Amino acid sequence: MEFVLVHGAWHGAWCWEALVPVLEGRGARVATPELPGHGADTTPASEVTLDAYVDRVVAAVEAASGPVELVGHSMGGIVISAVAERVPDRVRGLTYLCAFLPRNGEVLGRLGAEDTESALNPAIRPGPVDGTLGVDETLAPDIFYQDCPDEAVRGALARLTPQPVAPLQTPVHLTDGAFGRVPRAYVLCTEDRAVTPTMQRTLIERSPCDPVLELACGHSPFIADPEALADALVSIAGERS
Repeated sequence: MEFVLVHGAWHGAWCWEALVPVLEGRGARVATPELPGHGADTTPASEVTLDAYVDRVVAAVEAASGPVELVGHSMGGIVISAVAERVPDRVRGLTYLCAFLPRNGEVLGRLGAEDTESALNPAIRPGPVDGTLGVDETLAPDIFYQDCPDEAVRGALARLTPQPVAPLQTPVHLTDGAFGRVPRAYVLCTEDRAVTPTMQRTLIERSPCDPVLELACGHSPFIADPEALADALVSIAGERS
């Protein structure tokens, strides 16, 4: 098993730190690419595009020893969809982790706006740099990490970075002949306050996935319960063997 894990908005590759050793302990190889402009990557926000995200993840996929299990969290669902369109033969399967699952031509920002029950939308603020967005720091803990250990929450909040706007406004191009032939699974987080369970189920209804597994977690199961998340990801990968 070889996984490539793609983080979501405001986050970086650091968010997978508790999950990676659990997966490795079960015999998996794991790559966690840092999207441009996130985490420790210093790409200016003005240069961050959806294509730049896809290029970064494609490089990680192509560096793997064979076709990978590609996992996208939240915003990362848009990215892994576009990667599968680009290199479908290098992807054994896609797993959407409480993630946006787009159809051809859809835009993440518009999908997010559909989620009228989300606690995240009213917490979004202009970022410190033109062309970026932030999240109200007083609201972020209860939106992203309500079921995570306090120390881990403090560490995560300290590493959040402004989210470039351009990738959120770019339509994703998907075809049946490429993206459409890659198997899709979904891990639905039933306590999610950022991408609500209602929205997750709506996305699955529009673009069916098999299997669909549920975790009783909020938006960050890689911190709240990495063992349960690893179980889900390994189970999905095993079904594809």
